[in-house]
Amino acid sequence: MIDRRRLLACTGLALAAAAAPWPLRAAAPPLRLASVKYGTLSWVIATIRALELDKKAGLEIEVIDVASNQAGPVALLASGADVIVSDWTWAMRQRALGEKLKFAPYSSALGAVVVPEKSGITAISGLEGKALGVAGSAIDKSWLLLRAYSKKVLGRDMAQYARPSFGAAPLLAEEMRSGRIDAVLNFWTYAARLTGSGFKEILTIDTVMKDLGIDPVPALVGFIWKEDYEAVHAGEITKLLGIVQEANAVLAVDDGAWERLRPLVKPETDGEFRAIIASYRAGIPKPWGAAEVKSAEKLMQVLVEAGDAELMGHGTEFDPKLFHHAAT
Repeated sequence: MIDRRRLLACTGLALAAAAAPWPLRAAAPPLRLASVKYGTLSWVIATIRALELDKKAGLEIEVIDVASNQAGPVALLASGADVIVSDWTWAMRQRALGEKLKFAPYSSALGAVVVPEKSGITAISGLEGKALGVAGSAIDKSWLLLRAYSKKVLGRDMAQYARPSFGAAPLLAEEMRSGRIDAVLNFWTYAARLTGSGFKEILTIDTVMKDLGIDPVPALVGFIWKEDYEAVHAGEITKLLGIVQEANAVLAVDDGAWERLRPLVKPETDGEFRAIIASYRAGIPKPWGAAEVKSAEKLMQVLVEAGDAELMGHGTEFDPKLFHHAAT
């Protein structure tokens, strides 16, 4: 005798199976992107989401908030994030240590030496004996480049020529505003905030690089991920780089898009806001080709010659395989 309830149950299961897509596949996990909450990457992410570029590309992004730029690399190596933004010099050292990473340019914006608008200092020759604030540490790349540059143009090492002190970028910006230091070598965002509010640049790191023979100037900062991740999620990487490029294309020309970002940028004045926008736009990277790879190799050579074994590591060799094929 047929059990009607069992027959109905089996029929229902068959119908459900027929209606469901076959074979059933789990949804792809989101791409975990590490971002400092109020850093420049947060501006790009906000633009992507406002324009729904991620949805149009079919890419789900999970933002992993990190407290500082130094926390991103830690998250990547600990598998707490899939993609971060950091310097390729760090990634190059990691490759030499066996951690196979990849890099694609994010920004070529660089810092500058800034002084008060009414300062009599008009070039780095005027920094002799002056109090010079340096953002970061004694192995910061901009500082090493400035030292190499001063040796070339002044015949003196800036470390002995001026009176450098090292510290956090926002703290040194305030020291500059208060008049407690004569000049500051600061990261581009803080240099822009200063120049947008009554201070002046006397030398940019872009100029330093070109005068040291590093031309075209390569982007130092970019997206970094593990080769193992790309082996499984190459499509996600391609989509991420594509929508970032789309967002930058908007930010390059649309002032309205920047007004939407004002709460994230937090400028104190309109002049400061305009300076930040101009610096960001100038730093949107151009297509990365063989010339940029060659410049990156030259830059690494200059840094190594500056004696920064702590930065690049002993015996680290330049590896062009670091640079993502889509960017070369």
